[in-house]
Amino acid sequence: MILSLICQPVYIRAGTLEQIYSAVESIFSGEPKEIQALRQMDVAQTDEGHQEYYFRQLTEEEQRVYREILTGLRSRDEQFYLTISDDDSIDRTYHAVLKDHPEIFWVHNREKIYKTTYSGKDYCMFTPGYSYSESETEEIKAAMETSFQEVSSLIPDETSDYEKVRIVYTYVIDNTQYKTGADDQSIAGVFWKKSAVCAGYAGAVQYLLERLGIPCIYVDGSTEESTEGHAWDIVKIGESYYYVDATNGDQPDFLNGDAAQLEEHKTTIYDYLCPFPEEYEKTYKASKELTVPKCTAKDLNFYVLNQGCFEEYDWLAIYDYCKMRLDNGAAVVRFKFSNQEAFDAARKDWLDEGEVQNVAQYYMKLNGYSQVEYHYGVLDNFYTIYFIF
Repeated sequence: MILSLICQPVYIRAGTLEQIYSAVESIFSGEPKEIQALRQMDVAQTDEGHQEYYFRQLTEEEQRVYREILTGLRSRDEQFYLTISDDDSIDRTYHAVLKDHPEIFWVHNREKIYKTTYSGKDYCMFTPGYSYSESETEEIKAAMETSFQEVSSLIPDETSDYEKVRIVYTYVIDNTQYKTGADDQSIAGVFWKKSAVCAGYAGAVQYLLERLGIPCIYVDGSTEESTEGHAWDIVKIGESYYYVDATNGDQPDFLNGDAAQLEEHKTTIYDYLCPFPEEYEKTYKASKELTVPKCTAKDLNFYVLNQGCFEEYDWLAIYDYCKMRLDNGAAVVRFKFSNQEAFDAARKDWLDEGEVQNVAQYYMKLNGYSQVEYHYGVLDNFYTIYFIF
């Protein structure tokens, strides 16, 4: 018996054919179709409005994952695929995203993240932890916008980049209380609750400066002779990089006696605005997980700009400087030295031996007072002396 097989043509729509190919490829590769799609997507090299300094340090593979994480976080996805599974690469990339994007405050850096890996597979399921509900998130965003508008109102046209940095530095300090709490690790603490610790301060400075078009890099690291970490910023002004540490600029208790508690003695500590790099680095070291640019410039240091930095100690030069500051209406007189020897000599004369009395007498005569109370403060790490009347 002869059997004849009659073949009829089968017509398959293009969409169906692609699905078949995808299914076959998935079977042979063992990867979900979502992973295949992610691997085929172009990786954007820029993100409008953001410098993304740390993104550029990642490998091509990590840059892809950076975009995957950023997309998932912005969408507040409960979980999403990543196209790598190596723990170190994922951690480094995740940290790069958080450092580059302070505006994604709903991912609290104290929340645990989870990764589901698959044996022998180079992909994983990423599950971040979110801190705020959608309604809280919108409330915080509104507070952020309000703060930005307040800062913008303080900046007239043709303001220099340095002055923009100074205004932001002062604004964050004036509107934030250093305090631990549930929101202290992100910009939500600064803009929403008006209290935070170093991570919140640094993130807030970065957020505001980026919106003003000033390149600003969030930095975390360690504190010398301490188990506590710290966070600060590096800003780019012109072609040079400078440290900015708003947390420490929020007046520490460095004044003698109880002067720091007096409202009339509240003053911004400008020592941490573009400090001398070698002096700042005595105390703070950046994390080595990702690199940061080298800070070397000194020209925008507050004391250099205001002729208050002295290379050697000369009693008359300091006295004349103090008089000039008082003549211009200042109630705070501060000056620094560029070396330990000059600082020690000034400290001995003005504080230990009481030469500051001469400035106090000049202040009384200038203002017609019969007596005056003054306080002093010293920042040893910056060779700085303060007199507050």
